[in-house]
Amino acid sequence: MSRQIYIIRHGNTFNKGDVVTRVGARTDLPLSNSGQAQADALASLLAERVTQFDAAYCSPLLRTQQTAKTILAAQSNPPALTLVDFLREIDYGPDENQPEDDVIARIGQNALNLWESDAIAPDGWQVSPAQLIQAWKDLFTKIAAETGKTGPVLVVTSNGVARFALQAIGNTGEHALKLKTGAFGIIEASAHDDLAILEWNVRP
Repeated sequence: MSRQIYIIRHGNTFNKGDVVTRVGARTDLPLSNSGQAQADALASLLAERVTQFDAAYCSPLLRTQQTAKTILAAQSNPPALTLVDFLREIDYGPDENQPEDDVIARIGQNALNLWESDAIAPDGWQVSPAQLIQAWKDLFTKIAAETGKTGPVLVVTSNGVARFALQAIGNTGEHALKLKTGAFGIIEASAHDDLAILEWNVRP
């Protein structure tokens, strides 16, 4: 028996005209107005696609909790929301909460491109790819092995963490690692650690 896991990136934390900064693990911003609108759109779409989530996970960060709670509020019988620390955004070190132009000036565009394409972290960013990949594998295994549960599972996380879900599955490059704000992907998990990417980077 297989289960579908909806991996969702939280909505925007900046509105049009705001100075966009690199928001990481130490910057606990709420959703912006546009981010809440993205969460509302996700809630409406998923209410049409999913009769009921069996479980729901998100990080301790406010932006992921707000997104998850908005989605669950549109469900008729939502599960309790469980906070999972590994789903917290990565720590961007000296670039934490710094304007993107300043980040590029420090690390260079090539380093940022490698992060976007291959999840290779620039110097100074605090992230362990091996640990995050294993954490995703452990979560997928736990979900697939739950006895008597076959319904979909909601997981809300951030940009820096979501990309390692694909690497945990063995993404071979057919999908871009970066998950857009307010977008989701669907992973199918079954016994014996069989994993498949059904959709990725879908926005309402």
